[in-house]
Amino acid sequence: MANFNKVMLIGRLTRDPETRAFQNGGMVAKFGFAVTNRKKNAQTGQWEDEPMFIDCEAFNRGEFGKLADLVRDRCHKGTQIMVEGRLHLDTWQDKTTNQNRTKHKIVVESIQLLDPRQAGGPGGGGMGGDEGGMDDMPSAPPARSTGGGRPPARGFTPPPQQRHDDGPGDDGGGDIPF
Repeated sequence: MANFNKVMLIGRLTRDPETRAFQNGGMVAKFGFAVTNRKKNAQTGQWEDEPMFIDCEAFNRGEFGKLADLVRDRCHKGTQIMVEGRLHLDTWQDKTTNQNRTKHKIVVESIQLLDPRQAGGPGGGGMGGDEGGMDDMPSAPPARSTGGGRPPARGFTPPPQQRHDDGPGDDGGGDIPF
């Protein structure tokens, strides 16, 4: 059976992003991300929020743009975004205890800004990028624009344009819908 590693979450940044530049011109932005699950308490019968915290990494590269630049320039602690990416398991040896340690993180492939103040108005903004995490990847070409100065999000469909009818009988100059 085939494997599938895809994560889509909506939440908020728990801290300001930290960026690091690579010698080849690439960049990574690391940030904390919180998602809230709701569950019913079996003892009280009340609904409770159960926060989940996860680290994320966004890189500059790929045909769709520079995710690290987007995170650095437009996101801060408390910004609401949707991230799409893949789970990655970091493993290392603790220097003080010599025990093996592991931690899951999300390698971000696309971001959608959901906070209207950060996204430049209704409809949001965002961009996508290729997966990966190698320090020796070449830097990405500039992203294609969808207008409004915002690069496209991979798989993002802009909202339909609203028509303003002048009154009854005005078809707005559009096609007949059949």
